[in-house]
Amino acid sequence: MQPRNMSMSGAVDLSAVKAAAEAKQKAEQARAQRAAQPDGQAAAVPLVIDVDEATFEQEVVQRSASVPVVIDLWAEWCQPCKQLSPVLERLTLEYAGKIVLAKIDVDANPRIAQQFGVQGIPAIFAVIAGQALPLFQGAAPEPQIRQVFDQLIQAAEEQFGIVGEPVDPEAAVEAQAAEPAEPPTDPALAAAHAALDAGDLPGAIQAYENVLAGDPGNQEAALGLGQAKLLDRVRGLDAERVRKAAADNAGDVTAQLAVADLDLVGGHVEDAFSRLIGVVGRTAGDDRNTARLRLLELFEVLGADDPRVTSARAALARVLF
Repeated sequence: MQPRNMSMSGAVDLSAVKAAAEAKQKAEQARAQRAAQPDGQAAAVPLVIDVDEATFEQEVVQRSASVPVVIDLWAEWCQPCKQLSPVLERLTLEYAGKIVLAKIDVDANPRIAQQFGVQGIPAIFAVIAGQALPLFQGAAPEPQIRQVFDQLIQAAEEQFGIVGEPVDPEAAVEAQAAEPAEPPTDPALAAAHAALDAGDLPGAIQAYENVLAGDPGNQEAALGLGQAKLLDRVRGLDAERVRKAAADNAGDVTAQLAVADLDLVGGHVEDAFSRLIGVVGRTAGDDRNTARLRLLELFEVLGADDPRVTSARAALARVLF
């Protein structure tokens, strides 16, 4: 496993931490500090952290000089992410300070996803001494993840002298729980989220619609409704058959819409938007309006502030007018 240098800019500036020599020096300093601690004393710091564009430099780049940082790129609407993330978190605690897990919501932090060249989620990367390397994409079985983590830890020690810091897993969980709690949410909205997480998509749709009926401007409910409707549409689809139908007949609007849904669920946001914009551009009448309305629905899944939505809105305007 060989780390590769990545040319990053903006929010993800991996060049901020220099080459292996500097990392080794910092690692040696960290080991010296640990050696001065009483025998058996382990740190009580969170091992699983939420990271955004504002904290990436400190929590990932700088931290990677002393411990390998595994990056979990995920989104709330991504079902494979919900299967994989708990496994990553549990294994991170088991490794007791040999790695740290940084969780990054790609919808809230699109610049990070773009800088890593993410094509689909879940996408798992690592950063060692300011150098990034891809680990795997999609859900993976636990034995494979353990093997990848073992290789990562070995590479970090052999190539950079980075061995992490012993951490008491129970103390790490307590430290994480002691972090400031998020403000309480509306019970009705919380119930809608719970239905979505449980896979009760009709129930989630109804619950989000109830919230919006009383609070039409509730953006969180609008995003949840868009996600629930999207997941409900793709449930039960034969992806291979739908994609073949769309490839064989560009005029099959229903198939084109279904493939766009599948692309968005798979994290291929730009592909989904481009496909529907293409349909709008080459159709007329009801077909054009159907594709336009579906595209607007997909915009709601990500939210108006997402730069990919802004770009796609401009492209849509160009084909409409």
